[in-house]
Amino acid sequence: MAFEEMWRDLSPVGRSATSGGYFRQPWTSAESELRAWFAEECAARGLTVETDGIGNQVAWWGESDLPGVLTGSHLDSVLDGGAYDGPLGVASALAAVDTLRARGVEPERPIGIGVFVEEEGSRFGRACLGSRLVTGATTWDQAKELRDRDGVFLADAIADAGLDPSAGLLSLDRVGTFVELHVEQGRDLVDRDVAVGLASEIWPHGRWRFDFAGQANHAGTTRMEDRHDPMLTYAMTALAANKQARLAEQRATFGRVAVEPNGTNAVPSLVTAWLDARASSDDALASLVASIERQAEDRAGRDGTGLTVTAESVSGSVAFDADLATRLASLGGWPVIPTQAGHDAGILSDAGIPTAMVFVRNPTGVSHSPDEHAETADCLAGVEALADVLVELAGA
Repeated sequence: MAFEEMWRDLSPVGRSATSGGYFRQPWTSAESELRAWFAEECAARGLTVETDGIGNQVAWWGESDLPGVLTGSHLDSVLDGGAYDGPLGVASALAAVDTLRARGVEPERPIGIGVFVEEEGSRFGRACLGSRLVTGATTWDQAKELRDRDGVFLADAIADAGLDPSAGLLSLDRVGTFVELHVEQGRDLVDRDVAVGLASEIWPHGRWRFDFAGQANHAGTTRMEDRHDPMLTYAMTALAANKQARLAEQRATFGRVAVEPNGTNAVPSLVTAWLDARASSDDALASLVASIERQAEDRAGRDGTGLTVTAESVSGSVAFDADLATRLASLGGWPVIPTQAGHDAGILSDAGIPTAMVFVRNPTGVSHSPDEHAETADCLAGVEALADVLVELAGA
């Protein structure tokens, strides 16, 4: 079947021989290979791909002047990520078009298959950057100054990938509805013992940079009481984040840390750590981050260190169109569930486009990891569900 063939083709691209995880960062060779794969798959279906100046892609099936239905997802990954987060939605969209054609469906509205770049924010630190730029949620003037971990400017990375931002961005003028299929990043569908679900909302979430400034000094000759050690301040802040999130039944994670001068025998001068925080409401998120920052400031005062907190990327709560979710859920009796993960669907929803998400069961709930998985039977059930949704939205 087409889906399984596509999945075999995707499997080796950007995969680590050591961990089995994926390194498909945007504007790298692996991601460029994936964009070429998408163009080839569309061409094999008689669809012409439009690629904009930063690498976003879309191909349309149907020529109607009516507002179209866009589906798809992203092809990039987190560092050492799983196979399903993003590519499952793209391969399933292509397979859903195959399914509709096999059924003899001629949609009344055009159906688009899209791929947005830098959804994970794994290289330049801005989640859903491609869709943010397309919708205007982020401007090019803001984005072009972003740098990756090696100091490469976003504009230079895009140019090195053979793209030209001056060529413009994708237009969403044809899009009347957006539906994104995604592997579930959690265990809700496992607990319900169903293969497919729809999304009700996305929790508000964001990334904050904590800069802990101290004084570099000798690890052997500096008495403990004479130190201004930012690593201690960071360590206590990480513990505070864990405690505050548990008490509030929310989410807080320090998953990335940089240390200067990063010497084994030196007290650090600077520790920079990035907090990922998520909560069930905008107020709960603000309260969680504020409580972590208060405890960090208190500890910094005791350690004689400095603290600067910078919000780098914050997304408010997203409530998907409830009527649309209910209507689509009725097609298969699928449950409607919330998600704590961010998606391009949330960005398009915020832009005023009626949006829905289809989830496919993840048997372990593990995501952003080489252990991320979905059974083939569930993936095929997702393809059928997406095809049914597209018929409902595009007509036949």
